[in-house]
Amino acid sequence: MSSESVKDDCLAWAARDPSGVLSPYKFSRRALGKDDVSLKITHCGVCYADVIWSKNKHGDSRYPLVPGHEIAGIVKEVGSSVSNFKAGDHVGVGTYVNSCRECEYCNDKEEVSCEKGSVFTFNGIDADGSITKGGYSSYIVVHERYCFRIPDGYPLASAAPLFCAGITVYNPMMRHKMNQPGKSLGVIGLGGLGHMAVKFGKAFGLKVTVLSTSVSKKEEALSVLDADNFVITSDQVQMKALYKSLDFIIDTASGDHPFDPYLSLLKTAGVFVLVGFPSEVKFSPASLNIGMKTVAGSITGGTRVIQEMLDFCAANKIYPGIEVIPIQYINEALERMVKNDVKYRFVIDIEKSLK
Repeated sequence: MSSESVKDDCLAWAARDPSGVLSPYKFSRRALGKDDVSLKITHCGVCYADVIWSKNKHGDSRYPLVPGHEIAGIVKEVGSSVSNFKAGDHVGVGTYVNSCRECEYCNDKEEVSCEKGSVFTFNGIDADGSITKGGYSSYIVVHERYCFRIPDGYPLASAAPLFCAGITVYNPMMRHKMNQPGKSLGVIGLGGLGHMAVKFGKAFGLKVTVLSTSVSKKEEALSVLDADNFVITSDQVQMKALYKSLDFIIDTASGDHPFDPYLSLLKTAGVFVLVGFPSEVKFSPASLNIGMKTVAGSITGGTRVIQEMLDFCAANKIYPGIEVIPIQYINEALERMVKNDVKYRFVIDIEKSLK
């Protein structure tokens, strides 16, 4: 009998109801299948999605709910058919743990766009009908296809946020060719996603302008993140000075905001990518048509681009800004994240604190 089928051997923290308050919880993971990897979770990043589903903001939460989809850890055991991983390897798991593996998108390693819907790492319904439970837990069993190799020497705590915050901006930046040295990039919002867009932009050799509503972020943006320019978006003089000056904009803001002022900053044939989720998107057709601009959306990414991003981060020494916390602090951390009071991503030290 596999050690993975022991009753309730997985320690976790879970929300029990829409209050979203997390507390200790035990459950059992599925037995290790021939194509599966069982990994001891050492770290898990904290994403706004954890708040959304813990508090049932979308009305589809299945309790008890174990959040967490920025998972880093160490392989404990692999199934008999697994050839890509072995015990002791450093691996990560992102926002999904299954897909149909048959559609054109899965065949193209774009599983996040699976025609039948990818299975979310938590609060999803897996192939066997079970509800998936995420990374605020001691270990997880995942099909090897949805595991990623964390390059040697790259810290596990730093790797965790790459699996959502990192890939959410890296994927559209690559797809829309925002890796052309000398071009100009605007980044709207300087949170978990935005700060990674700045880091990638600088690594690509772009001239990066941070567009923010918070003057308090100016010094950090310029001196720590090495942005080239910082603009307060409520300052019309500063905004006018940027008119038609940017090749690309990546918008990470999920709060409601106007779009026409930002589109006016794009050069002819400029590209605006939205990765946040405001309640609506409104702009004048003239903002798009005049100047032949492109507006695009994106979520995380397929398995090929996730591994590419991990290797890129290791090669270029790109590390997210993190605040490492014990699991016992998670409720306070979620409250702080809602208030944007973190630079720039909380990461739970699962290995040391979840006992």
